[in-house]
Amino acid sequence: MSETTTAAEAAAPHRYTAALAADIEARWQDVWDAEGTYDAPNPSGELAGDPETVARPKKFIMDMFPYPSGAGLHVGHPLGYIATDVYARYHRMTGHNVLHTLGFDAFGLPAEQYAVQTGTHPRVSTEANMENMKAQLRRLGLGHDKRRSFATIDPDYYKWTQWIFLQIFNAWYDPEARKARPIGELVEQFERGEREVPGGRAWSGLTARERADVLGEYRLAYASDAPVNWCPGLGTVLANEEVTADGRSERGNFPVFKAKLRQWNMRITAYADRLLEDLEPLDWPEAIKLQQRNWIGRSEGARLDFVAAGRDEKITVFTTRPDTVFGATYMVLAPEHELVDAIVPAEWPQGTKDAWTGGARTPADAVAAYRKQAEAKTDVERQTEGKDKTGVFTGAYAVNPVTGEEIPVFVADYVLMGYGTGAIMAVPGQDERDWEFATAFELPVVRTVAPPEGWEGEAYTGQGPAINSANDKLDLNGMDVAEAKRTAIAWITEQGIGEGTVNYRLRDWLFSRQRYWGEPFPIVYDEDGVAHALPESMLPLELPEVDDYSPRTFDPDDADTSPETPLSRNEDWVDVELDLGDGPKRYRRETNTMPNWAGSCWYELRYLDPHNSEQLVAPDAERYWMGPREGQPLGGVDLYVGGAEHAVLHLLYARFWSKMLFDLGHISSAEPFHKLFNQGMIQAYVYRDARGIAVPAAEVEERDGGAFYYEGGKVSRLLGKMGKSLKNAVTPDEICAEYGADTLRLYEMAMGPLDVSRPWDTRAVVGQYRLLQRLWRNVVDEATGEVTVVDTEPDEAMLRAVHKAVDGMGQDMANLRFNTAIAKFTELNNYVTKQREVPRWAAERLVLLVAPLAPHIAEELWRRLGHTGSVVHQDFPVADPAYLVDESVTCVVQIKGKVRARLEVAPSISEEELERTALADPAVVAALGGAGIRKVIVRAPKLVNIVPA
Repeated sequence: MSETTTAAEAAAPHRYTAALAADIEARWQDVWDAEGTYDAPNPSGELAGDPETVARPKKFIMDMFPYPSGAGLHVGHPLGYIATDVYARYHRMTGHNVLHTLGFDAFGLPAEQYAVQTGTHPRVSTEANMENMKAQLRRLGLGHDKRRSFATIDPDYYKWTQWIFLQIFNAWYDPEARKARPIGELVEQFERGEREVPGGRAWSGLTARERADVLGEYRLAYASDAPVNWCPGLGTVLANEEVTADGRSERGNFPVFKAKLRQWNMRITAYADRLLEDLEPLDWPEAIKLQQRNWIGRSEGARLDFVAAGRDEKITVFTTRPDTVFGATYMVLAPEHELVDAIVPAEWPQGTKDAWTGGARTPADAVAAYRKQAEAKTDVERQTEGKDKTGVFTGAYAVNPVTGEEIPVFVADYVLMGYGTGAIMAVPGQDERDWEFATAFELPVVRTVAPPEGWEGEAYTGQGPAINSANDKLDLNGMDVAEAKRTAIAWITEQGIGEGTVNYRLRDWLFSRQRYWGEPFPIVYDEDGVAHALPESMLPLELPEVDDYSPRTFDPDDADTSPETPLSRNEDWVDVELDLGDGPKRYRRETNTMPNWAGSCWYELRYLDPHNSEQLVAPDAERYWMGPREGQPLGGVDLYVGGAEHAVLHLLYARFWSKMLFDLGHISSAEPFHKLFNQGMIQAYVYRDARGIAVPAAEVEERDGGAFYYEGGKVSRLLGKMGKSLKNAVTPDEICAEYGADTLRLYEMAMGPLDVSRPWDTRAVVGQYRLLQRLWRNVVDEATGEVTVVDTEPDEAMLRAVHKAVDGMGQDMANLRFNTAIAKFTELNNYVTKQREVPRWAAERLVLLVAPLAPHIAEELWRRLGHTGSVVHQDFPVADPAYLVDESVTCVVQIKGKVRARLEVAPSISEEELERTALADPAVVAALGGAGIRKVIVRAPKLVNIVPA
């Protein structure tokens, strides 16, 4: 420590320093915890508080569930947490009962992989990570109701995750009622004969296995043998949303293959229309709504049957352009299509082109070889391989139902089973992919929409009149596309060869994972393989202890493998004797676990009633915090803040669960999150040496006006993510130690608009530190520690400055514009700093204004100003409109576009009076020099533009 620093500290022992900030912050955090300052009362039950408090308007404010990483937090992580904390504090001060808390999404692959590597139980490492994260977050002074916090790995939490799964398992979607209903009602319909049993048999005549199979076609949670995304490198299957655009696993970047396995699924597709419709009243970013709409992928068109030539099989296609059926010159089936084997003949038809056979001796050989080739590709690869289309002729033909012509049927991997029916009518004249395939296989092209004059080659996908589209019963020629579509659908329906329908890109949600660290399924199987739900009295079904946490993994490139789960190796747990109501019997447990998304699908409900062991959530608590109300017709959380990366994963899944629980009467809110806000990212510079390896950012120095060096060598600099692996992470602990938590909070909120990414600059943090020091000096004498405010009335200028700041900051905080709120506070604080004396009235309002942003220093100054109650629950200042209107404004007078005068005038001045005043001003008179005036343009009260003659 230098002599200068020592002398300064001796002269100002009560200066606001990092050490003083640390003392203030730790002390007030202890007080808040001890007094339950942030506890939010429920309307009734054991958490009930003061009825007057509960009667206040409410705000339920949430952050997206954090995962407790072993690396801890860097300064980018708390951005959203600080923002929601400021927003929550502001609303507490504006009369709201605020629920703001934070739990942990603690199941999932990272903890399991760590357990595999170290032998440490996932619970041990996860709980240690949570404690570290809690300590880091506490240091930031976040105002969370800690009584309501939990982790998804708590058995008393995942008991209800399992319970919700059983509600989904025991429900079906009634398309006529457009809602989920208990499966028992469907069984009653079968028993009474009100609904026909598939196959026409009586319900009473079916075996238990047969009944289970029938109900499995209706249940909202069901097990099926279906194509799945199998990742040998992870040893588990993945949902579509967990596979990257280049066909690899989101975690680990391993290849993903298609395989057919028996897995649990959620019938989210039943809710496709409601998921689309209910987006409209939500206050979400339009970009997120668009991503969900695109993911659901609703398209209107028709299903149309093509009969296999000489056979009874019908090949059904879905097309969004039934008006182009006259131009269908061939068909394509996905390699996995179930009709492929049925229609393949023993020999090649006479005249089959060599290019169509793939060099195979028989059609069956060609199809088998091509299927093997297709299995090695991902869906993404199959759709994005450019113009070089591949395929083989099946040897079969189908009849075009409008032309009567026989057209060849191919197998090609650019057609997928996951969309439509897995079969297409190929119209090369109007579809680019079909054109490319037709070109490669020398197939005919018939245009059905007239292209513009001069159009040469290739498919035309635009608008125009129909051409080549008529038979003796249907004539579309001359119609525009929309009219031709309507006419074609009506005719197809009338002829009984198809019908108008709607198709979706959305697929049912794959809900099984071959992992240990996840929620066990509350399902057991009898000796016939029939699935039985565990009764609620047996919940939670807890994870057993195992010696080996890892699913069996394989060569990442070996598609010919299948899952082996960690739970399947614990035979004592898997093979059990249970009494499910009809006497003790032997059962086998389900050995898959739920995906990590399960616990985050409903956690907002647990925050409302976290200690309820008897029901999912008390109805009055759910209605109070999340029920529908004016402006929120579907209910939901008032503000939900998190990253945009969850647009079609967590957000879509949570919406589905909410709708199902709403349908079954468990909750009153049909949507989980009314308002969604996506915060930006705090970025940092990444420095790389000549090898491209990241080097520690803290050890890089700038030289020669912009070049960067590390250990003597020049390095490159690029703005990117902040993270431990990139060696550019700055922890909140470092900043808190150097400046204090309030400074960190202010800096992160002041960096820019909350929804915009921004670069971190540690050197700039000191600016907010000095702001707090000036605030401190406006109240406290640095030499004596005494409060220096005076009990005198503020003058007119002070009143105007304070009330303008109150008005502006209130609007900014209500609209999440914290950077501009801080700018207004800085301006006001600087104004007060320049006064010879600070009136108590002004000092108190300074403290109240800064309280949501920097709560520790505000609490300390509020107490030093003589108040006993916490600043957290004080009223936010209210602006007096009388002081928001300026006494005068500056009017600019221009002549020929040049400013010639500035006039101080009343804001209410009329245009006529302003014109007279401007023309009489000496500077204007001199500038005109006696010249005449052709025109005067007046925009009262701020502009006069004079055009000389």
